[in-house]
Amino acid sequence: VQLQASGGGLAQIGGSRRLSCTASGFDFSDYGMSWFRQVPGAEREFVAGVTWSGGSTYYTDSVKGRFTVSRDNAKNMVFLQMNSLEVGDTAVYFCAAQMGMVTRDASDYDYWGSGTQVTVSS
Repeated sequence: VQLQASGGGLAQIGGSRRLSCTASGFDFSDYGMSWFRQVPGAEREFVAGVTWSGGSTYYTDSVKGRFTVSRDNAKNMVFLQMNSLEVGDTAVYFCAAQMGMVTRDASDYDYWGSGTQVTVSS
């Protein structure tokens, strides 16, 4: 099983980044996929999630209207489009997979990818 996140980097306040996560080694279309983020000294925070079909999406309040999560089951990929970035979005972002559903608790997830750093500054 592998989840490989990419797309992180530096962004200016108000700018955009698009994160991608490529999955392999499991039946991707059976899994809810989510993005979490983590800053030093803090627990991983749920950011956004998409159900197995892509039919439902969920967001933490601080990113609603700015971030969009989507998936492409044909390519085994999940995306996080991040717009209107704020300094508070600076974190390491992780993609995660959970069989059958999306929840906000990191401990519920079966597989985790390597993180990708997003740094937002002026």
